[in-house]
Amino acid sequence: MIAASYCVVGGGISGLVAAYRLRRLVGADASITLFDPADRLGGILRTERVGGQPLDIGAEAFIVRRPEVPTLLAELGLAASQLGTTGVRPLLYSGARLHSLPPDTVNGIPSSSASMAGLVDDETVARMAGEPSRPLRWQPGSDPSVADIVGDRFGAQVVARSVDPMLGGVYAGSAATIGMRSAVPTVASALDRGAPSLTEAVRSALPKVSGAPVFGAIDGGYEVLVRALVQHSGLRWIQTSVESLAPDGARWSLRDDEGTGYTADAVVLAVPAPRLARLVASVAPRTAAAASRVPVASAAVVALAVPGGTPLPQRSGVLVASGERLHAKAITLSSRKWGRRGNVELLRLSFGRCGDTVARDTSDDELLAWSLEDLGTVFGIDVAVEDVCVQRWLDAMPQYGPGHALVAAEIRDGLPRGLAVAGSHLDGIGVPACVAAATRAATEIAALA
Repeated sequence: MIAASYCVVGGGISGLVAAYRLRRLVGADASITLFDPADRLGGILRTERVGGQPLDIGAEAFIVRRPEVPTLLAELGLAASQLGTTGVRPLLYSGARLHSLPPDTVNGIPSSSASMAGLVDDETVARMAGEPSRPLRWQPGSDPSVADIVGDRFGAQVVARSVDPMLGGVYAGSAATIGMRSAVPTVASALDRGAPSLTEAVRSALPKVSGAPVFGAIDGGYEVLVRALVQHSGLRWIQTSVESLAPDGARWSLRDDEGTGYTADAVVLAVPAPRLARLVASVAPRTAAAASRVPVASAAVVALAVPGGTPLPQRSGVLVASGERLHAKAITLSSRKWGRRGNVELLRLSFGRCGDTVARDTSDDELLAWSLEDLGTVFGIDVAVEDVCVQRWLDAMPQYGPGHALVAAEIRDGLPRGLAVAGSHLDGIGVPACVAAATRAATEIAALA
């Protein structure tokens, strides 16, 4: 009996988890070939040495209350490698000064007017306080942009100074480019159930306070997870890009950028939406059309090592409100967030939002200069740089616009038998959502055997 053969296109977290899950589902005899032209596997999970210390310069954390990553780490024997934050909270930079992050928000949407005092003007505070008494028009199942409903109910200042800083950090987008059901699904569900106001919907959606860290990371960086997935999946890595895909009887034929052909019983496509659209245009036009409707943004990260003792606040970082005269959209004080090791402080500055070309067009030297300027502006200090690493993530940040769930469903529904999709453009940009989508794809493919 001939062993089954599977191909995975894309070597980021989604492709690696799909390969690992496939191995567990189809057994040791199956062949699993993964294609990715990058210099290393992992995609946006990328760990570099900065100041002699491992630092993640792509995705840096995962939400602990979602089970996907803790479960995966336990399966791989890495449970002891899971780290929690030190418990320090971020600051907001708004109105050219630092503010404490408002408590009890859901992705920046506040649950009380009192929590916004000092961050927004008195008129906005009064508008928020009166919001529960104003009639709410909400259609169950609808998916407006976050800016539409928060701006209408609480005012534009709340959007710019509380919501946009959170969504800019996560999605490289804004409240105007992200739908409610993607950014705050629990709030949307509360409104569906009849919450009489946005204030009440947010209050009902607040996560229960447990005292446990909200975010987790991996000791040694995400490269530890990447290595384990490669080892346990037993995959064969072909360091090329797949350029074409075609049915071959009951199987699939693939051809890479060097002209070499491959065949497989089934294929998982774990590539960004723009690439997916091009790859399946001739075999799954409905999927290609849907994937082409997913906008993408680019981002850049400047990682710095500065001397130990640099007078940085005991905070996890700074989120930047819209319209501020800073270049960065967020500053992560990594050593304060996760605990300092060695004799340096590590920090990251993030640049680029949906619609701009900062990550693509700005030189490394200019990004570094912007970083030092912003650190001086925000903290009032001149920073001595001991080490620096610049990383660009081009077209890597999908935007979950209003109605995105329907687009994701259309991407999946348009695929012929033997093809499945995974990736951050489907169900969420975070690592847990990518793990879940990859697990779903592998399960669908394995069920065909």
